[in-house]
Amino acid sequence: MVDQRLKELRGTSRRDFLRWSATVAACLGIERARLLNVLNDTAGTAAADTAQCNTTLRHIHVVDGNGGLSNWTLAFPIPAVVKGNNAQFSHYAMGKGVDAVGYDKPYTYGPDSPWQQNSTWKMSAFVGGQNETHTATPNSVMTLGGNTMIASAAAIQQANPTLLPVLAVGGIQFGTAPGAPSIAAVGAAPQLVDLFNSQASRSLLQGDANGPLAEAYYKAFLGLNAAAGKATVAKAYGTGKVSMNLLARNLATQLTPTAADLALFGVGNNTPGAVTNMSRAMITTMKAFSLGLTSMLIMRGFNNDPHGLFGGGNAQATQVGQAIGKMLDGLHALGKSLPDPGCSSKTLADALVFSVSGDTYKQPFNRDGWGDGTPGNSNILYVMGAGHIKTGWFGEIANANTARAWDISTGNVNAAANYANVRGQLGAAAGAAALFAVAKGDMRRVQDFYNGPSIDGIVNLNVTG
Repeated sequence: MVDQRLKELRGTSRRDFLRWSATVAACLGIERARLLNVLNDTAGTAAADTAQCNTTLRHIHVVDGNGGLSNWTLAFPIPAVVKGNNAQFSHYAMGKGVDAVGYDKPYTYGPDSPWQQNSTWKMSAFVGGQNETHTATPNSVMTLGGNTMIASAAAIQQANPTLLPVLAVGGIQFGTAPGAPSIAAVGAAPQLVDLFNSQASRSLLQGDANGPLAEAYYKAFLGLNAAAGKATVAKAYGTGKVSMNLLARNLATQLTPTAADLALFGVGNNTPGAVTNMSRAMITTMKAFSLGLTSMLIMRGFNNDPHGLFGGGNAQATQVGQAIGKMLDGLHALGKSLPDPGCSSKTLADALVFSVSGDTYKQPFNRDGWGDGTPGNSNILYVMGAGHIKTGWFGEIANANTARAWDISTGNVNAAANYANVRGQLGAAAGAAALFAVAKGDMRRVQDFYNGPSIDGIVNLNVTG
């Protein structure tokens, strides 16, 4: 029977109720169809419809400092580098680059580039912004006027409430945007599980802010308990509050990376520490995504300064490139194995945006000392846009140590443009494209945060699902 107090919830109150309903359902192991049935019976069809299918995608964003972005060029190589035959170029697989098929713009795989065998995850590499060498919190490819890309994306994701909207690992600068939520920050990946346990139990046990709704919440959660069909959890409902023990026990069990998870990501004794840390954070977050507990992970990736990576030959660079490739192939495989709680017919591999930014990608055409300077003082934003963004390289890093700009309206290389004059616009447009993907193609929401030139030419306007 529909409870009128729940049926009349609007705005923040409705989002809070849906958030906690999804959390309790996750703890009890209730499939999404049953959750929707209970919501329909207790809070009405409007609440059930709101929870039925997410209007936004999840987002994992990696920020690299102290020269760390350069490591990603080993897995997402600059075409002129990996297709070249100059032994001084900054890659371990010179001449082994292979032109990718099915991309909108030119793109080249290295031997260990991820996602070569699947047709859905494809990378977009945007030349834009400027070199920010040794900046711990680089943002030149994530600044949209007065807003940052990740804060804007988080604001967009508020349309689909979760327990902890944004997770941050490793001292990341979040920035600001209208409507952006606060972040839940930890210093290291293993602390993410404890963050969920303490936040969930503290929030539920500290007393309902909507006092008159406590009874209605309780009855709705009892309906979830009945839907779970598990007699073993009945004792967890004692005084009208969800048991701290239930949350702590279930979330810890479900979110902690297993040995099989780590093996899927290629994590072993020789895996670089940064890759191990990223893998652990991604695994926990993907599991949290599948339970509807969070919407975004922002984390520190590489924070090294690999000037000497090629000092002894190609061995160290090969190890890093292979580790990144295995990690990201593992991320795709894990995503394919987990249902999307926002759409029962999809998996998380269909519902994820992945992006990488940093301070400098270093000198691509001279490996000696792998200098911090980049062609044209340029930077790069990498985005896997889940089919919502055109793919391949936008702009060009040329062997004349030159950064060539691109036309925002078409995405085509514009060699006549002075890169220095347009780099800010290019960085903002690239960030806006990432927002478009998070918003599942809702350009109106993008325009709430971005007011630059039209990005219609670099996104896929008619993608649905």
